[in-house]
This record gives sequence, structure tokens and C-alpha cells, in this order.
Amino acid sequence: MTESDAFHIAVCEDGLEPDDYIEDIASLVELFEPLEKDSLTLLKDHRTQAVFIECHIPASKITRLGTTDVPLDADASADYRANRDVVADHAAFDQMRNDALEGRRFSNIVAEFVEGEELPLKVIGGQHRFEAIKEALEDEVDVEHGVKVYLQLDNEQRLDVQIISNTNISVSKELLDRMYETLAGAELREWCQRCGLLEKKQDFADKPGRGNPITVKEARSFICNYYLGKAVPSNEFPTRDTTPQLVDSGKRDPKIWKDAKQNHPDLWSDKKLQAAGKAFAALRSAQMESFLDKSTGKYKGPADYRHKAKNLALLAGWAFVAGCLSENQQRLKRHYALSEKGKSKDPLRADLLANGRHSTDPANYRGLGYRSDPKERGRFAELFWLQADKGLGITKSGVELAIQEYEAKQANLRAKAMREKLK
Repeated sequence: MTESDAFHIAVCEDGLEPDDYIEDIASLVELFEPLEKDSLTLLKDHRTQAVFIECHIPASKITRLGTTDVPLDADASADYRANRDVVADHAAFDQMRNDALEGRRFSNIVAEFVEGEELPLKVIGGQHRFEAIKEALEDEVDVEHGVKVYLQLDNEQRLDVQIISNTNISVSKELLDRMYETLAGAELREWCQRCGLLEKKQDFADKPGRGNPITVKEARSFICNYYLGKAVPSNEFPTRDTTPQLVDSGKRDPKIWKDAKQNHPDLWSDKKLQAAGKAFAALRSAQMESFLDKSTGKYKGPADYRHKAKNLALLAGWAFVAGCLSENQQRLKRHYALSEKGKSKDPLRADLLANGRHSTDPANYRGLGYRSDPKERGRFAELFWLQADKGLGITKSGVELAIQEYEAKQANLRAKAMREKLK
């Protein structure tokens, strides 16, 4: 059978040359036998110029020759995935499974066809539908489903398809961050792995959660605050606004992250920054281990206590102070040694943080370490700055003084700004 006998391209959008895609299409038709093989339509996305065919493929073909295990960049980051995790216990997924068993024909499955691969159909969007179809096929439910098949995508086009496909299922900002960072390169991930903030071969979390790995936002915020703190001379800490910042999430290249990379082109080889990352990783581990009952292998106490180092305000404040003390080896050593203060209690003393509050705090304020707003970040910077003075660890009086210092500093800064306006 010749290629012309096997399929027919009835519609080809202006500006496309069918010959450029004929081998991919011939292979696609031979492997998947789409219902539309006698009347295919070859289109392109005018925003990205990505080329695709929309067709219906039997479930048996989709699941036997398809995969949701899809890297965003198969060459540079082949071990890391852009798809979000399947939420197996979600009510909507249960309904999808039931629908598949009853023979529902799904649509909006988005995939890339890569000729020559063992599993050539790379499912980019619709991984929940894919799993539901796969389970239904075990009960011999084999119907055709609508698939939008992209051909010959480059990395930019693939990223765009990933984002659009996942946005249809309310993609988290964390997943968007991970996708953007994967396309940018492996530097941030590898840096986190070297520091111990990620395990070897581990990827960033695709959604927030106390027990999840570090997110791209957390990693970026740590690095940015280290350099923001480094820009503040130690002797000016008491009089400067030392409120740490958080990197915006869900954006391709957030401003303070872009600025940090431009202003510090050697950041990936910065030994002092890496030492800070390792010290914070040690603090996170020590905090977790202090709640581990070694006799049973189970954790004790409130979950938010052992995961306290996951709080963004705490992370940002700790990194800011590490940067500010980067040239003061004696105080920096005390700052890094906080992870060793958990002999009888957790090093971050989550119980004391929970009791830390100011008279101006609202009634629903749960104590230090539950929010990530500027006030919370500023208070943590003051707390870690005070702790590094004598290295006594987190104490009740230290928490109270840090909160008072932050409020007093902010009042002085507001008064200074008002005086400037009167000039």
C-alpha cells in the first residue's frame, strides 16, 4: 500500500507544506488507524506555528502506544517531567473512570507524535483521561477518543502546549514554575540537589504541600533573599528595611529572579551561597528528625511543627540573614549552627514561635510561622538576626524581642518617610 492509498490530507492550511510532515503522518496513520485517515486536516497554531492534526483513535492504540511519562526537554532534562501528578483520589477522577467504563468518548487529549519511539504518542494534556481509558480497556471497553496530535514540536512550542493543556485542568502555579525552569535549564534543580534541598534525581514539587519537595518558588526565593541580604551592610541592618521578598509564582521570568541572575552571573558556582543552601537543608532535616520517634519510626507531635522550615516567611528570613552575615564569619557560624540546637527540642522551637504575637495582631493570628506576608517575613529576619548575635537558639524572649524590633523598625521607617515629605 502506498502512502497515498493509506491516507488522504483533505485540508492543508495555507503556508504549510504537506511534504514536510508526510513521513510523520504516514507513520501515525499506520500505527494508530484514526477514523479520519481518509480525510485528514493539517492545521497550525498561528500564535506558535505549531502543526497538528485532530483525529479519533481507538483506546487500545492510545494506551498501547502512548505514555504520560513525558519530559519537557528530552535532550537536556530527560529525567524530569512537566506533567502534573495524577490525582487518583479526586471525586472528578472517579467520575471520569465510571464514564470511561460506560463507553464515553473523551476529547481534548493532547499529544505529540514522535516517530521512531517505542511509545510514540506523548500525552501532554489529558493524563487523567488517559488513565481512565486505560482502566476501562481492561474491561474491554475500546472506543475511539478525540486526540489533538502535534507534529515536530520544538521546546518553545512544547512548553506552550504543556501550559495550555494543563491550564485546562487548573494547573498550579508551582507546576508552571517547574515547567518554565525546566525549559530554562537544569541549573536551579542541580543546585538544590547539590545543597540537599532536593534529593538526587528528585524534581521540584508540582503543587504546594508540607510533605512535598521544595518548590521552584521556594528555591528562587531562597537565592534572591540571600543576595538581597548580602546587599545590606551588617552595620545598617538595624536601620534599613530588611523585609525579605518572595519571587512571584506562575510567571516565565519574575523580576527579582531575573535581576538576581543578571546581577550574579556566577551564582551557580558561588560557594558561599551553596554553603547557605546546605546549612538550610541541614536545618530542615534537623527539624524533621527532632519529631521522629526512633523506636517506632513514626513522627510525633503536630505536623506543622516538624514541617516548620517549609514556611516561606521563615525560609526567606533565614536566607536574608545568611546573605547579610556572609562576610561576618563568627555570626554566620552561629546562624548556621541553629540546626544543632535541637538536643532536647526542635531547633526552630515551633512551640515558642506559635506563641509569638504582637498587640496589633488580629485575633485570628496563630503565631509566628503560619503566614508568609511581609510582616511575617520581616519578623523572621529580626529573629534570625538576633539569634546569630549570641547563638543561643530560638528562645521565648528572643521571639518577643524580634517581633518588637520589627514593629519599632517599621514605625521608625514610616516616620522617616513622613519627615522626607515635609522637606
